[in-house]
Amino acid sequence: MFPTQTRRRFLTTTAAGAFLAPTIITSAVRGDDAPSAKLTVGFIGVGKMGRGHLTRFVGYDDIEVVAVCDVVQERLDDAQRIVNERYANRNKGGDRKQCAAYKDFRELLARDDIDAVLIATPDHWHAIPCILAAKAGKDVYCEKPLTHNIVEGRKLVEAVAEHGIIFQTGSQQRSEFGGKFRVAADLIRNGRIGQVLSVNIGVGAPAVECDLAAQETPSGTDWNMWLGPAPERPYNEILCPKGIHNHFPAWRNYQEYAGGGLADMGAHHFDIAQWALGMDDSGPVCIEAPAEGQTTGARFTYANGMTMIHGGPGGCTFVGTKGILYVDRGRIMSEPGSILDEPLPEDAPRVYFSENHHRNWLDCIRSREQPICTAEIGHRSASVCHLGNLAYRLQRTLHWDPAREEFANDDEANALRWREPRGEWNVI
Repeated sequence: MFPTQTRRRFLTTTAAGAFLAPTIITSAVRGDDAPSAKLTVGFIGVGKMGRGHLTRFVGYDDIEVVAVCDVVQERLDDAQRIVNERYANRNKGGDRKQCAAYKDFRELLARDDIDAVLIATPDHWHAIPCILAAKAGKDVYCEKPLTHNIVEGRKLVEAVAEHGIIFQTGSQQRSEFGGKFRVAADLIRNGRIGQVLSVNIGVGAPAVECDLAAQETPSGTDWNMWLGPAPERPYNEILCPKGIHNHFPAWRNYQEYAGGGLADMGAHHFDIAQWALGMDDSGPVCIEAPAEGQTTGARFTYANGMTMIHGGPGGCTFVGTKGILYVDRGRIMSEPGSILDEPLPEDAPRVYFSENHHRNWLDCIRSREQPICTAEIGHRSASVCHLGNLAYRLQRTLHWDPAREEFANDDEANALRWREPRGEWNVI
């Protein structure tokens, strides 16, 4: 755990390429760091997910959204409108600054009046802004899966530690959905199903190579910026929908940008499995690929012999020597029923308690305590997804050292732990 610090810091930092962030003279230096002072927040990425976060944040009285950023002009304009209209209604007759809008997130990070940023970009655009935000002294909430590859995840964790920021991974199942996942973790950690033998994780398929046809880039969309560190290719609206949209874009299916359904919901459910198993700082030691052409069936074996299987009913199914526990967002069930029906003793050890993922992050920014899903946890959960994708891609058994974060005697697999960012984005 990092030592307690003031909420805002005095830092000098350098961002990507020749972009130099200014010396940051923050409110702590100016002497207005009272607990009642509003946190100032910037949003990087305001598509479907980011817009959802934004509409919740503008309802919090103790924070102020002061800037938004997106590569699509229509989304940027709409996000700016949401903020300005909400605050105009809340502060009728009052004088306040308008929310700023940026196409380049580096301009947002350069502002010395922003305490924290929420990042809801596509997965391939998570690590770089997170790391540059850490260097700029901004606390960070970043969507899951936290990273696009394993090495950038470790670099992100190191940057968070070096700069002492408060970092929350958006694995909100730890906090939300009526506490079902927290209950499951408590029961499993307290031995209610006995020794855990296996866990089934029912999520989607691994990522595939992108083969979409070229389309004309819409006016107002900075396609080169959308690609960022990813390989250059023509625009396609399946990757970056035109204007404002209300669906989750299918960039998630393609390995150039994400990890398929395996990583999209897997980052939630593998995360819960590792939480319940007490493996937040570790991972599997062996990953076995199923037969060629199969999109489920990968097996992850841990050092204690427990196996985790990609496949089964949606959510997590824990099988132990004393029973079975199933948990998903809509329900939690057990066999026998007494696993759930009999409460744990009052003095039983419990996992971290949080009922609101956003609020947990904001509260921790003020207290400088660690939130429920740190960068290390987010990195480890994402790494399970990356390992599964690599097993499907290479079609062989992989032997993984979770401490060293490398494969044993496998140069090809080790090379795939990292993708060098394109062009100016090779900054981490």
